[in-house]
Amino acid sequence: MPTTLQLDPDRLLPADPATRSLARDLYESVAALPIISPHGHVDPALLLGDEAFPDPAELFITRDHYVTRLLHAAGVDLAALGAGRAAAADPRTVWRLFCEHWHLFAGTASGYWLTHAFVTLFDIDLEPSAETADLIYDSIAARLGRPGYRPRALFDRFGIEVLATTDDPLDDLAGHAALAADPSFRGRVLPTFRPDPYLDPEAPDFVARVEKLTATQAAAADDFAGYLEALEARRAHFIAHGAVSADHGVREPYTVDLTDGEAAALYARAVSGDLDAAGARAFRGNMLLRMAGMSARDGLVMTIHPGVYRNHSSATFGRLGADTGHDIPLTTTYTENLRPLLERHGLASGLQIVLFTVDETVYSREIAPLAGFYPSIFIGAPWWFLDAPDAVLRFRAAVTETAGFYRGSGFIDDTRAFLSIPARHDMARRLDSAFLARLVREGRLPRARAEQIAVDLVDSVPRKAFKL
Repeated sequence: MPTTLQLDPDRLLPADPATRSLARDLYESVAALPIISPHGHVDPALLLGDEAFPDPAELFITRDHYVTRLLHAAGVDLAALGAGRAAAADPRTVWRLFCEHWHLFAGTASGYWLTHAFVTLFDIDLEPSAETADLIYDSIAARLGRPGYRPRALFDRFGIEVLATTDDPLDDLAGHAALAADPSFRGRVLPTFRPDPYLDPEAPDFVARVEKLTATQAAAADDFAGYLEALEARRAHFIAHGAVSADHGVREPYTVDLTDGEAAALYARAVSGDLDAAGARAFRGNMLLRMAGMSARDGLVMTIHPGVYRNHSSATFGRLGADTGHDIPLTTTYTENLRPLLERHGLASGLQIVLFTVDETVYSREIAPLAGFYPSIFIGAPWWFLDAPDAVLRFRAAVTETAGFYRGSGFIDDTRAFLSIPARHDMARRLDSAFLARLVREGRLPRARAEQIAVDLVDSVPRKAFKL
């Protein structure tokens, strides 16, 4: 007999009855507050076109590397899921494969988010399995055809106030402009400046990219001053379209302070294809420092997402391309790596830098102490492999004793999976309520203060960190 799919109303709250009761009260005070999502990867075209989602497999599986990577680990071919550059797969077959392996997601963050969406959005009350796969598929597919399940309707239903995307510096941002000018759309969808492949000489197509970039300023590709002017001009274009942040997905948060002449010499070698690995690292490190300088001048919040070995499986990358589930965390250090940047810009008025990590050992050792001194440093919420219940609680304990509750970014969903946004934010609100309730019960925090902090963590904290 199929197993029932359920959501415990007190999920993620403490087991102790008295602490749970207090956590429930705190959670209920913030559960319906608007969602502020200042860093994510939802395509603005989704909301601009407002077309119905094609099928359950595309919606929940094919483009979600949280899901496909675990299926791959169990022996399912990524190509059979239609991942990456693979030929399109039959959606019902993909869905059946997923349902047959549903047990793999027990205890995982993905399983939690999927369950939340199935129950709250589609009224699914059966666990996915080989026996229930077609029934669940048909039930979801029928809902997707209704007006209330189109992207804009769900945007309103989710209570999203602000949603930031991630965009190439040369994007004309026409989609964002169209959304902003559409009186029927009431939300804020903000672009985010993501310049990584234009700052890394070892990135694919670096030379071709900087040629296009410098051409926007009628500068020669090997003109370092023109290159910098072009980057600043594109940042200004993003700001004019509502951007509040610039995001940097670097492998390491290494920075180095170079003179203009030293940096120009490295740049010339990079454009000519004559830059070795050490030179490329120095150039990247100097450009990260210069990006902080630009943020100090133009006000874009600088977010740094380091510490991921991209495309770890060369065979998978060659066959299916990037973002197919084989990006793996690395050890990350900030104190030494960021010191040149902070020596130059760390005390600059108006500069705000949000530090993320997938190496949780750095929270209490480096990020919280940095944020506890430098006015420019904010603590990024648990990200990627760490945006899971137990990891979020470990994060909160690791940073609070040093930096308190008000030096953070607020929760960041960092997702391409649009339907998972409310599940992720609800998870964070429950976990923060659980943490605050424990502090109250232990006599470490007055209840009235905990009630205010619970609200601030989903409202004023992200607004301050991202200048919203």
